[in-house]
Amino acid sequence: MMLKIAIDENISHAAEAFGELGEIQLVSAHEITPATLQKTDALIVRSTVRIDEKLLCNSPVKFVGTATIGTDHVDETYLNEAGIAFASAAGCNANAVAEYVFTALSHLAVKRGMQLSECTLGVVGVGHVGSRVVRLAKACGLRVLQNDPPLARQSENHDFVELEELMQADIVTLHVPLTMDGGDKTWHLFEANQLEKLSEDVVLINAARGAVIDNQALLAWKKENTNAALILDVWEDEPDIALDLLSTTEIATPHIAGYSMEGKANGTAIIYQEFCRHFDIQANWQPRLPALNSGTIVVRGDAGIESALAQSCGATYNLLQDDAALRKIEMENPDQRADYFHALRKNYALRREFFNYHLRLEPMDINLALMLNAFRFQVEN
Repeated sequence: MMLKIAIDENISHAAEAFGELGEIQLVSAHEITPATLQKTDALIVRSTVRIDEKLLCNSPVKFVGTATIGTDHVDETYLNEAGIAFASAAGCNANAVAEYVFTALSHLAVKRGMQLSECTLGVVGVGHVGSRVVRLAKACGLRVLQNDPPLARQSENHDFVELEELMQADIVTLHVPLTMDGGDKTWHLFEANQLEKLSEDVVLINAARGAVIDNQALLAWKKENTNAALILDVWEDEPDIALDLLSTTEIATPHIAGYSMEGKANGTAIIYQEFCRHFDIQANWQPRLPALNSGTIVVRGDAGIESALAQSCGATYNLLQDDAALRKIEMENPDQRADYFHALRKNYALRREFFNYHLRLEPMDINLALMLNAFRFQVEN
């Protein structure tokens, strides 16, 4: 019997990957309801669909996949108890998020005259994304502090520090999953009292989940710490984001840090493999992305790390365009702002990751070349 598969229409390569595995139905997120799943064997979603008993209790769904790193929209306890197989795409867009962080940070470093080699970076959450941020930070000469209590308990690595020690870092970036309870709860991990421990001129980056920071407490804290810089890709209560908080940010984007073509394809590929494994089907599909013929980007090799990195990142990803697009949300009617936020994500022009681009340093600087190689740029001799 042919499997019936419901798939969020915004999942990259969905028809191409799953079309030969069964009868697929591409639907928008808001159309995924109990009624539409009555004859569905498998469901594949993004973070915009809440997966729980209310959605699935009367359905024949046997497999759920989310083509995302995060799983806070999934009631995994219910799926386990109901005997429904589950797969996520952990790590699929980790490179894209790390590249977003350093595109934003290098832009800000040039703007503010920061010397990265003299700064300390605190990384909260050292999983798929955070570990890449750590590696790239070290390539730039940053001193790095790492905090990840669950990982610290499982590892013999002694590089981890308590959160308190990390709070005075010059730059703090968050890469934890959103968990609502337990000893390692991350919901409102940065609440009012925790925010007060930050340096008054800190650069605070959140590309994890919006509710890891209490957004109202962050707004109040920012009003008292005007020299701090906020780089926010995620927001509490998305898509109904706080416009007063948006107005205080240095860089603001609509939850697209992981939106690379490679990251999206990786997410689909991971779920495809898990789907085939669950249903005992031979896996034959692999994503094939178009080659990028962008020519060689010339980067000044005599202007320092910050300038070279900002030039390289900025030539491949126009972050300020994403920032400007989100800020236009203020011009929308209040009842249309949520739709505008959704549209920014749905219609996003997926960027390409750094390894697709060729750079030439003029003049050549071997140390800068090695640093840019660590970012996966192809540096020509």
